[in-house]
Amino acid sequence: MWPQIASQQRKKQIPKGLTLKPMSRKLQSGGAVPAVRFRRNLLHWFDGHKRDLPWRKNPNPYHTWISEIMLQQTRVSAVLGYYERFIRRFPTVQKLAAARQSSVLAAWSGLGYYRRARMLHAAAKLVAYERSGRFPATAAEQRALPGIGPYTSAAIASIAFGEPVAAVDGNVERLLQRLFGKRINGGQLWRVAQALLSRTRPGDFNQAMMELGATLCLPRRPKCHLCPISPMCITRGELGQARHPIRQSRRDIRYALDWRKESVFLVKRDRAAALMPGMWELPEISANVSGDPCLTIRHSITVTDYRVHVIRCELPAGTNGRWVQNSQITRLPLTGLTRKILRATKVI
Repeated sequence: MWPQIASQQRKKQIPKGLTLKPMSRKLQSGGAVPAVRFRRNLLHWFDGHKRDLPWRKNPNPYHTWISEIMLQQTRVSAVLGYYERFIRRFPTVQKLAAARQSSVLAAWSGLGYYRRARMLHAAAKLVAYERSGRFPATAAEQRALPGIGPYTSAAIASIAFGEPVAAVDGNVERLLQRLFGKRINGGQLWRVAQALLSRTRPGDFNQAMMELGATLCLPRRPKCHLCPISPMCITRGELGQARHPIRQSRRDIRYALDWRKESVFLVKRDRAAALMPGMWELPEISANVSGDPCLTIRHSITVTDYRVHVIRCELPAGTNGRWVQNSQITRLPLTGLTRKILRATKVI
């Protein structure tokens, strides 16, 4: 459970072996970090180097919420275009709540992890219809909404409302472990992050930590010579791997591209499917279906690497699915792989 860190006593609960020196002027031996200097250096760097991101131009609760949900398990570069199109299509929480789920999924199509879009839509309905459009102001209240967990609630509450709560994502976890030169995780990470947090600029501090992890304190080959907190960092480089990376499995799959007179044949995934229920895709076919090979691409989903073979062929009469005009395809909630194939073959 994410720790509540409101009292001075809890703020001081730092893991054994890790020390913060709030008024220290220099780094002490044994892993002590001068918290005041750390905050000052970090925020000064952020003020001069933060990326020009669209959700930072107007950090209201709705924009912050949308961006944080999109950024879950997704790179900033991949989110930029989707965010701007999504906000144009659903400019307010009321517009999002009133939309059909298929429209929301269509706007999300290509971002992956579609459960995020379904939870976003469900949460929008709660905010619009049960809270009169007012987004919860505290992290604790926000965690009652679908799709909002400890990290997301802390990010939204600190950025949009100025609540002094630390947000710990993968970038921040890596940064803190290198900073102290120790493998710390779980509640320890949250307590350390909370102790370092700037109470006067909590939203900027959280964004600065994430920004530093995303741009300088990289998973491999960190740019320590550019890092504003490098003099305070124990590791100053990579902290050795704690565990072996998960091996990707490999699989070959084949899809039929039946494209006639400006229409393409698509099928809808079962609503009970474990992955991407209700999404539209090309029909998957067996190896004995003949046709003209027109494309081979690679595609990854979680721990599986797919080699995808696209075969131009006519499907037999009675195949479940329907013909969709090219001009209507992008209005459907397509799987990311299907969108990739249709773009590569110039269907869309």
